[in-house]
Amino acid sequence: MIAGTAPDLGAQRALRWALFYAGIAGAWLALAALHLDFTRLRIGSSLAGDAFWRALCASAPSFPAMLAMWSLMSVGMMAPAAVPLLRTYDDLVHARAANARGFWALLAGFLAVWLAFSLAAAGAQLALQRAGLVAPDGSSSSRALTSALLALAGAYQFTPLKHACLRACRAPITRFLGDWRGTLAYAFRKGAVEGALCLGCCWALMALGFALGVMNLAFMGLAMLVMIAEKTGALGARGTRVLGAALCAASLAVWL
Repeated sequence: MIAGTAPDLGAQRALRWALFYAGIAGAWLALAALHLDFTRLRIGSSLAGDAFWRALCASAPSFPAMLAMWSLMSVGMMAPAAVPLLRTYDDLVHARAANARGFWALLAGFLAVWLAFSLAAAGAQLALQRAGLVAPDGSSSSRALTSALLALAGAYQFTPLKHACLRACRAPITRFLGDWRGTLAYAFRKGAVEGALCLGCCWALMALGFALGVMNLAFMGLAMLVMIAEKTGALGARGTRVLGAALCAASLAVWL
C-alpha cells in the first residue's frame, strides 16, 4: 500500500509543477504576441510621425485590454517569485501534512493580490494616457514622468518597508508556523499574505513599466530576474541599495 502510494504522490507533484510552469509559459507567450502588435505600432509611428498617434488614439487599448495585459504581466513576472513558498507547501503535501488542492489555493491567494495591483495599474495607465503622459503603446511620452518613476523606484529601495518585506519573503516557512491549518481557506489566506509581502517588495519596480514601456519584454524579463534575486537573497541588502542608487542616478540623467 505504501509502496504503491509514493509514486502516485510523486506523479501528482510533478503534474502540479508542470501545470504551474505551463501557465507561466503561456502568460509569456501571450505577452510576446502583444509585444509584436506594439512593435508594429512603433514602426507605424516612425513612418507616419505624430499624425499616426493622433489617428490611433481613437482605437487605443480599452481598459479591459489594459487590465488583461497587466494581469498577464503579473502572472508571467510574479508567479515565479512564489516558487519558494509553493515549494515549502508542496513539501508539506508530500509529507501528507497538507491537502494537495491547497497548492492551488495558495497560488490563487498570491495571484489575487497581484491581480488587484493589475486593476490599479490599468486604471493608472488609462489616466496617464488620457493626460497625454503615456503613449497608446504603454510607453512614457513625458521626460518628467520617466524621471519621477525612476526616482521613486530608486528611493523605495532604501526604505524600511522594502527591507522588512524582503526579510519576510526570504523565510516562507514562517508563514505556516504557529497557526497551521490544513484547509483551503487557510492556504488562500497565506497566499494572499505572501502576495502582499511580494507587492511590498516589488510594486515600485513594476511601476517602472510606465517609464520603460509596459510592453517592453527586455524590461519585463530583467525586472523579473532582479525581483527574484532580491526575494531569494541572491542580490543581498547591499545589492538592493546599489540598485536604488543606480535608479536614482538614471532619474537624474533623464531629467538633465
